[in-house]
Amino acid sequence: MFTKEDYSYVADTVTNAGAIAAIMDYTLMPAVRMETLILQVRAAKNWLQDKAESFGGMASRLTVSGHSAGAHLATFLLEDTDPRIQTNRTLLLGGIYDLKPLQKSFLQAEISLTDDEVERYSPLNRSLSKQSDVTVLVGEKETLPFHQQAKAFASHLAMNGSRSTFHQLAGADHMTSVRDLGKPGTEASYILEGFVNDPISNQL
Repeated sequence: MFTKEDYSYVADTVTNAGAIAAIMDYTLMPAVRMETLILQVRAAKNWLQDKAESFGGMASRLTVSGHSAGAHLATFLLEDTDPRIQTNRTLLLGGIYDLKPLQKSFLQAEISLTDDEVERYSPLNRSLSKQSDVTVLVGEKETLPFHQQAKAFASHLAMNGSRSTFHQLAGADHMTSVRDLGKPGTEASYILEGFVNDPISNQL
């Protein structure tokens, strides 16, 4: 599976836009369960908030972006339950927002998702911050379930009172879309640059 080093190229787009980039990592299932992954991501964000000034950033201006499983985990920084872990702006690319289909996929043999985990950790089942500003992206050539989940989650955000934007990346599939985040001149990198150039935000 991929590690944070594999995604380091995305940092080039962020830093070239004049922002600060941090690439998170987390333990992979089945070595730990879903709850641990979420706790790790929340802990990483809290650590970066605490250390932001030492990096030349501002804790109040952190934003988050994630792809695929990373997009799924990023949604847990949009919770109403703990204001400290909320994020100002979030970019989600090719995410999984309903875990139920994974139980019938090839991944189930590896991760052994339980019914309880599906219910508790599907973002479509959870309460989200009404203060969040979320961009939901999906590649045009993604499979139908990714499109369905992206649209459903964008609607879920709107119903929760969040500011949400849904956008389809022309000609992109699950892997080329994330590759393009770090490739100058692509639609994905252009969106990411605009995301981090927002005057009220820096990138996490």
